[in-house]
Amino acid sequence: MRRIFYFLVTNLAILIVLSAVMKVFGIRDMSLLVFAAIFGMGGAFLSLALSKWSAKRLTGAKVIESPSNEAEAWLVRTVGDLAKKAGIGMPEVAVYPADDVNAFATGMQRNKALVAVSVGLMRKMDRDQVRAVLAHEVGHVANGDMTTLALIQGVLNTFVIYLSRVIGSTVDRMVFRTGEDDRHVGYGPAYWIITILAEIVLGILASIIVFWFSRKREYRADSSAASMVGKKPMMSALEALKASVRLPHLPDEMAAFGISGGKKKGLAALFATHPDLDDRIRALAASRYPEYKP
Repeated sequence: MRRIFYFLVTNLAILIVLSAVMKVFGIRDMSLLVFAAIFGMGGAFLSLALSKWSAKRLTGAKVIESPSNEAEAWLVRTVGDLAKKAGIGMPEVAVYPADDVNAFATGMQRNKALVAVSVGLMRKMDRDQVRAVLAHEVGHVANGDMTTLALIQGVLNTFVIYLSRVIGSTVDRMVFRTGEDDRHVGYGPAYWIITILAEIVLGILASIIVFWFSRKREYRADSSAASMVGKKPMMSALEALKASVRLPHLPDEMAAFGISGGKKKGLAALFATHPDLDDRIRALAASRYPEYKP
């Protein structure tokens, strides 16, 4: 309920801000504002609504309906225990075929999420490490990270769509004198060129904000995992993930949802979905959490 309230308040704030921008630039056509809001927010939340389905399709993840062996039974049981600790409904549990040591969580609702692990993770980590990874993913679900990320993406999409067209219209009218009798929007070639360029630039700037939040939520999920299983198992799991940094990871569409990510330097670090693993280990080492007791 609280997230719905935040969603409504955020949308109201967007409408107020964009309405003010329209007045400043002399734009009276509300259809542009409606268009930006529908495609900006709608696209982000449609993607979130389809996230479980698309994740299964992209990774080949198979949901464990009935455990076929002891390892699968342990996996389902462990996710159930962690979900109970985190106060969320039982997620779907899946395994996907990949040598990459990785896992991800997704879903529109905290009580109907999906938690999936790779075959490589199950083979190469011990059970305390796997439990820590699962706790990290359950932490994402409990923290509502998928919904919050979609909300941030939707807000930024709305601004990018709207402001790029405002910039295109303004430059077209003031510089190229196109559509001087039409105060709503410019229709010359310059309008479309400037709009596309502005959308690219604004999109890049917006993605930096999205990636920044994505990195921050990893630290928070690490902390959530440490609170459930202790920080040493979580630190041990992060150390194990370092061995797979150079392996192929999840598809680009899924990169932000995985637990593992490659190390980035310089400007590339601004576009990284995950913090450096050493930084995450240091952050956990400096925190205080009880030791894990099975």
